Amino acid sequence: MLNFNFVNPTHIHFGAQQILEIKHNISASAKVLVVYGGGSIKKNGIYNQVVEALSGFEWGEFSGIEPNPSYQTCMRAVELIKAEGYDFILAVGGGSVIDGCKFIAAASMFDAEPWDILAKGAHISKALPIGVVLTLPATGSESNSFSVISNIETEDKLPFASALVQPQFAVLDPNVMQSLPKRQLTNGVVDAFVHTMEQYLTYPVDAKVQDRFAEGLLLTLIEEGPKVLNDEASYQTRANIMWSATMALNGLIGAGVPQDWATHMIGHEITALYGLDHAQTLAIVLPRMMVQQRQEKREKLLQYAERVFGLDITDPEGAISEAISLTEQFFHQVNMPTRFSDHGLGEEVAQQVCAQLERHGMVALGEHQAVTLEKSKRILLASM
Repeated sequence: MLNFNFVNPTHIHFGAQQILEIKHNISASAKVLVVYGGGSIKKNGIYNQVVEALSGFEWGEFSGIEPNPSYQTCMRAVELIKAEGYDFILAVGGGSVIDGCKFIAAASMFDAEPWDILAKGAHISKALPIGVVLTLPATGSESNSFSVISNIETEDKLPFASALVQPQFAVLDPNVMQSLPKRQLTNGVVDAFVHTMEQYLTYPVDAKVQDRFAEGLLLTLIEEGPKVLNDEASYQTRANIMWSATMALNGLIGAGVPQDWATHMIGHEITALYGLDHAQTLAIVLPRMMVQQRQEKREKLLQYAERVFGLDITDPEGAISEAISLTEQFFHQVNMPTRFSDHGLGEEVAQQVCAQLERHGMVALGEHQAVTLEKSKRILLASM
């Protein structure tokens, strides 16, 4: 196991009727800006629950954070915060809203050009505090310090991270999932699955606890993922999916192990260029990434085949091929397409995505920096 430092300070309030807990987690003197997306929270009752919880607080709202939150929209929220003096941000939404709020929190307190936070990795010395009411389990952003922001003018999609933008608390009520469209549920399951794989499918370092935690998450998502798409999905199914998504990227399973993230880096460029949902890009890239890297990841692929899918590994190459096939089949079981052609895209994708990877300096990806531009191109061409 590798050396690591681990702390996760986000206070989780998990379960039914927990939205009211936000009143106990925000200073009574705070001026709260409630930030959300397209307005679905006003249709499913979540907005009214937040309003009730904020009774007695001074607060306002900012709506319109889009999927793959844009720098331009976030900067409008920054202007509002500076003009009105808000000093606490309550993100009500999924990963996009939370990621947007993390950037808003940092940019509102940043003295230089805010784009430098993303483009130049500028140091963040202060940020507004954030709380979260999670409406879509997927990214784990509710309890980590990472964010990804898109620039619609330059077709960039760039990450940043700072402990200062980690949410102070997050409310996770599985009941909010009842009103989610099937597409968002599918995205959430796939996103959580690939987050887990990026930290698990690398090379062995005898991190038995992390490996078995990760395998437990993968098994849970495989078992419960198809069920959550059913209109009659139980509270317990939704709860297990929601908690799996949070645990997949709160730092725990990634502590003390090598991490990959090549699939994500390629996926970000696909989203920036073509607007596909983040999880849609991951489902396209991961199976071909596994094929391309099967020798580099051979030991963990065999472990994955045996422990997650219960395969006989006495024929190692056959077991690896079957595990990769079963991974893609699982994506299909949760109604997720896994080819560019499913989205009306062709071979032009490979050249354009590789050009973006090169422009952003992402020419050696993965835990061994072994995913070169040429390998990325082969992965993309094989994904047609």
